[in-house]
This record gives sequence, structure tokens and C-alpha cells, in this order.
Amino acid sequence: MKVLVVEDDRAIRHAVVQVLQDESYETDEAEAGDEGLLLAETNGYDLLILDIMMPGLDGLSLIKELRKQGIKTPALFLTAKDSVDARVRGLDAGADDYLVKPFAVEELLARIRALLRRDGKIGPEGELSYGPITFLPKEHDGCVQGTPLKLTNKEYELLQYMVQNREQILSRSQIFDRIWGLDSEANDSIVDLYIHYLRKKLAPFQCESMIRTVRGVGYMLKEA
Repeated sequence: MKVLVVEDDRAIRHAVVQVLQDESYETDEAEAGDEGLLLAETNGYDLLILDIMMPGLDGLSLIKELRKQGIKTPALFLTAKDSVDARVRGLDAGADDYLVKPFAVEELLARIRALLRRDGKIGPEGELSYGPITFLPKEHDGCVQGTPLKLTNKEYELLQYMVQNREQILSRSQIFDRIWGLDSEANDSIVDLYIHYLRKKLAPFQCESMIRTVRGVGYMLKEA
């Protein structure tokens, strides 16, 4: 899971990032709204954690701009404002949940899990799975019917991304930007190579056909 934290208070931002990384979330961070907007526009995140009061572009304006662009990534606001009016304005702007500072780490993680469940990113018990495929975040691996797939880092990230977006067509450029990033020296042909690797890992379980080629576009993960 990939999370963006946008918070101008350095201590809070670093604390939240550390908590997320300890829970095996891949995390990016920004200290200003303008920087956060650029990251959210150019990276496929599973969740946004946003402060409201920030220098420059504030959290409300940031989420409004993303929603105007059709970016529907779940967003959790962190703020010191506890009034009903502040909560209503945040939710009306496009946020999905609201957590008042100071907050307990356990509540933050619970709200994150709730948003990811609501968005279909994780299952009811907090696991990430699809059909016979289940992920083991602590081991950074996946398994089929209890047998580890022994995935490399990139294979793990690619299969995880496809499971998170199961039954949706993903273009080669979408996959490349998410897994390798815009700064990579590779090109999007590497996506085809890693799809081949994944199919070989899934073949012993007769699951390789779950990764479907969408001719001229990219790939889709879908059960038979």
C-alpha cells in the first residue's frame, strides 16, 4: 500500500511516516500543499493523509483540486480544528475521514484500515488478497494456498498493485509509473518482462491465466 503524508509540522509528519513504515506501508511525504498536490497528481497512491492548515496551498484546496481532476484516492484529514463546522467543510471538500490532533496511533491505524476496506484495497480482516492469492507484508511476499511465491521486490510490488486494482485494466504506463517511477532509466517494456516473471511464479498453481493481456493497452488481473 502506498500512502502520501502532507503535513507542515515536521515532528508530526515524521512520526506518522514512521508509524506507517513500521506497518509496512510504502510512504511518501511532503511539507507543503503545493508539493503534496504535485505528488498526488503524478503518483498512484492508495491513501492521502493531509493536514488542513498549511502554508501556501491548504489541505481543503488541495483535496478540492484533486477531486476536480477526478482523482478519487481516499483522503484522511489530520487537524487541530475540532468544531463541527470545520469537520463539515473538510468532508464537503472531498475528504473521506477526519482525525483531530492529538490522536492515538491505534486510532490512526484503525481509520486507515477502515478507509482502505471501504475502497476495496484490503479485506475485512485487514488482509490483502484476491482469489487464491494472499499477501504477507511482513515477509514481503505473496502466497497461493499457503505456499510462498518467493517474489522479488519488484514482482511483489507489481502483483500487489494488480491485486489492489483487480478487474481493472491497467496500462503499461500506469504500471511503469507506479512501480518503477518517472525517474527510472528503464522504459515501459520492462513491464512486459515482469508480467512474464509473475506468470511463471503463478504457473505451478494454475493461476498464470489470472493475469490477462489487454491487447494494445496493458494488463488486467481477473479470476477465470
